[in-house]
Amino acid sequence: MSIVELGGDLREKVDARRDLAAPLLAVEDLHTQFNTSRGVVRAVEGVSFTVNPGEIVAIVGESGSGKSVTALSIMRLLPRLTGKIPKGKITFDGRSLLDLSDEEMREIRGREISMIFQEPMTSLNPLLTIGLQIKEPLQIHLGMSDEQAQARAIELLTLVGIPDPAGRLDQYPHQFSGGMRQRVMIAIGLACNPKLIIADEPTTALDVTIQAQILELMKNLSRKLNIALIVITHNLGVVARYADRVIVMYAARVAEQGPAEAVFHKPRHPYSMGLLRSVPRLDRPRGAKLETIEGLPPNLASPPPGCRFAPRCPYRIPICDQEPPLFATDTGGQSRCHRHAEIAAGAINWAAAPGVGENRVTDMAAPVLSVRNLSKNFMVAGGLRRGTTTVRAVQDVSFNIHRGETLGLVGESGCGKTTVGRLILDLEEPTAGDIEFEGQNLATASAAQIKAMRRKMQVIFQDPYSSLNPRMTVGQIIAEPLQVYKIVERRKVQPRVAELLENVGLRPEMAERYPHQLSGGQRQRVGIARALAMEPSFIVCDEAVSALDVSIQGQIINLLEDLQRKFKLAFLFIAHDLAVVRHISARVVVMYFGRVMEIADRDAIYREPLHPYTRVLLDAAPVPDPTVEKQREPRLIKGELPSHMAPPSGCVFNTRCPMASQECREIVPPLEEKRPGHFAACIKV
Repeated sequence: MSIVELGGDLREKVDARRDLAAPLLAVEDLHTQFNTSRGVVRAVEGVSFTVNPGEIVAIVGESGSGKSVTALSIMRLLPRLTGKIPKGKITFDGRSLLDLSDEEMREIRGREISMIFQEPMTSLNPLLTIGLQIKEPLQIHLGMSDEQAQARAIELLTLVGIPDPAGRLDQYPHQFSGGMRQRVMIAIGLACNPKLIIADEPTTALDVTIQAQILELMKNLSRKLNIALIVITHNLGVVARYADRVIVMYAARVAEQGPAEAVFHKPRHPYSMGLLRSVPRLDRPRGAKLETIEGLPPNLASPPPGCRFAPRCPYRIPICDQEPPLFATDTGGQSRCHRHAEIAAGAINWAAAPGVGENRVTDMAAPVLSVRNLSKNFMVAGGLRRGTTTVRAVQDVSFNIHRGETLGLVGESGCGKTTVGRLILDLEEPTAGDIEFEGQNLATASAAQIKAMRRKMQVIFQDPYSSLNPRMTVGQIIAEPLQVYKIVERRKVQPRVAELLENVGLRPEMAERYPHQLSGGQRQRVGIARALAMEPSFIVCDEAVSALDVSIQGQIINLLEDLQRKFKLAFLFIAHDLAVVRHISARVVVMYFGRVMEIADRDAIYREPLHPYTRVLLDAAPVPDPTVEKQREPRLIKGELPSHMAPPSGCVFNTRCPMASQECREIVPPLEEKRPGHFAACIKV
């Protein structure tokens, strides 16, 4: 199905007479504030930028820098009681959005401007089916009949890579994986073919293959149908591959903006330089330690005078105590740095942080966790006429994790990664197989033994908002396990909470806030602090750093490695980001459709993958370098994800494999050792 076919006659509404020289969106001197118990928080200050029809603009920066608040201000979705825009102008398609009535703004939202939010579980209504939620904007904005909306909904779900779209329309959000929920949000955002799409972390929960498909689709829509895109993300690889221009925000202000290639190759602000050095890369050898930007962003309720990055900047001089304006730079962009000319002249370079040795403290004497022939089936209702169907979510999975080792687990959404983690944590009961933790079989353990093991086995969940109690403050959330298990004395609980918050990059005063008062990245850090509070020996990290910006991501990964080195912790690191998995893992397990495709040492699997699926994953992963990305063709995986309701015969990857033969459709390949320590489930290897 072509992009033009997707829109049908809807995009005949694209006005060919539009003056392409005029921006579609113009934001001028925008200020957004929130009234809180601690005073006025100036979340956005003096932000100005434009977006042209068909242009892709990326906004990057740390959590709390004002990226999402800028988007919410454009959409006029600020909380009525606490949020306000005291100054600024937002012009969209010739109309001032701040002057429109609520009713006029509702007509624009979803039809002309759509937004794809960061956390799909909190954006989708848990009481309504997926089908109803996709059809609603089609019927409201486009006046479609129920039959037309049903057909369009199936078309959209197919487009975003959800198998069995007709059958899944009747399911609810909780029946979808995190990545699939995000795909539903993208389908809703694309439904009415808007003129502007604001995508707030649109691919955070997606695996690299679907991420590549979705972003390629959004790029083609932008080019073919003149849809403008604002992409808010911390994935600099995505920015390098797709963005025309980049806006770097820090502490509510624009730190730098300019053409993508200029910002990546010739950054003119120390913060931009630090961000680019914080990113783990697949195209370079693994460093001993990730670069990080030391310190924390300022408190926007009482920001420091002068340059807001100065307290963390290694190149601070006295003039930095004066507030810098946005200077025009030699690259055609802008930089809010007094020393931009010295950076351009090469007099300032971001110094490499001192590295540490490879994290090789693994104790091979006995595994801390042993998984043998693990399988998990779910009975799923197939509708009134289809009865129930058995979904084989995990099939015959085996691996060991030793003390001090990190095992990376990668694969597409719905492949069974999170189910494996839940089985290990005894949150699900396996259909078959054994799980042993520190020599104790979970199936035969008593209730008391399970309780003791729960302290030693912790988890950092993928969705931080749904895993934190909204009625408890951050301090209470972290203090609760300390008190229940009596890990520290009562008088030492609060100092320990403050210490844990600082360890994960949060200010101690954050302990008084509630989860809804934090950004997505800040909530994820609270989840990590809660897991570390238990002083565990094994942690399941389920997308533990996917919601974090790259600088804090580097701090957290370095923290996890430091803790592992000190206490010989074992990690099962479930992630979509292959570069992060490569950096932190000693060995990697690749899963697809419930089965293990490949297991090998980290360096071997990235240097010379044996299974076709692993090669597809690595080819789809973006590199944070526009020159590299613009030169290589996007290698999108062919074919659709098979349905768990009707799994393929033979090798589960045969429907999408470029090497598949008739034999692959008949034989389930066993996981075999093809090389010393390198296992693959493929008859072609």
